[in-house]
Amino acid sequence: MEAVFSGFSVIWLIIGVGFVIGKLGLLPPEARVVLSRVAFFVASPCLLFLTVADASLRDVLGPQFAIAALGAFTTLLIYLLLAKLLLKRRPGSERMIGGMSGSLVNSANLGFPIAAYVLGDVAFAAPIIMFQLALYTPVYVTAMDWLTRDQGTTTKVRPARRTSTLRSLGQSAVNPMIIGAVLGLIFSWQDWHLPGPMHESVELIAGASIPLMLLSFGLSLVGSRPLDKKAGRRRDVLLASSLKLLLHPTLAWVFAAFAFGLEGHQLLAAVVMASLPTAQNVLVSAIRYESGEVIARDTVLVTTILAIPAMIAVSLILM
Repeated sequence: MEAVFSGFSVIWLIIGVGFVIGKLGLLPPEARVVLSRVAFFVASPCLLFLTVADASLRDVLGPQFAIAALGAFTTLLIYLLLAKLLLKRRPGSERMIGGMSGSLVNSANLGFPIAAYVLGDVAFAAPIIMFQLALYTPVYVTAMDWLTRDQGTTTKVRPARRTSTLRSLGQSAVNPMIIGAVLGLIFSWQDWHLPGPMHESVELIAGASIPLMLLSFGLSLVGSRPLDKKAGRRRDVLLASSLKLLLHPTLAWVFAAFAFGLEGHQLLAAVVMASLPTAQNVLVSAIRYESGEVIARDTVLVTTILAIPAMIAVSLILM
């Protein structure tokens, strides 16, 4: 338990440094984007490659991958059912954004740090990253294309559904995270190793990933004011946030403990990974499809603020 609290302390301290930097104006507003892009396109793929290369294939594509998929899709379906009953006047695309907000986790920006400092192994973040990029992304892109097919503001600039789906699959294939993970899988399968100097270079770049992501995360908290009454989407945000912080981790526990028989640290890892806050990708999709932007933005902010306390509670219960 001491190690868990120590891990959370490290994470909060670095997030706090990012927040203070942003609050004092030591970096311009666009610095958050720069830090995030360096982490996403350069440092994190290196970290994912090294992590997967040193792990077994079962660790990456085994029970944790299946639990991530089952938990996310079940949460999505439950949100859509509840929204149909409680939020009847919302268009289908907004309900889909709400469902994504309750089930798509921030596996990169917070997944790596939590896996490293709380669970003690970055490899626990790999299965959920693989699932979301390779499987969930094409699914929700196809769904949003279909749900907004008659939306005049987007149909003129958006390609046909088949083209968009194929493009989504193509983008997933060349996503730097997927490339890093696939190369890692190949190296693990073949038991290959990088030459000494090259390995050290990749390892050095990978070491920048977690600090960059946490500093960027801290910067993003400056000026955050979710749940604005004027936006008229409080119920949507509260429903999505409740499912993300409560239902999603509970489902992960049910699937992990009873369907796959996981215990101890493996069970804790499955539930903690499901407790991560809503992914920024949901907001990106909402902006792209011009639907549910308030729901996505506010759910990201609410779950981001409450996720770490929720994960501490999960750790206390399961340890």
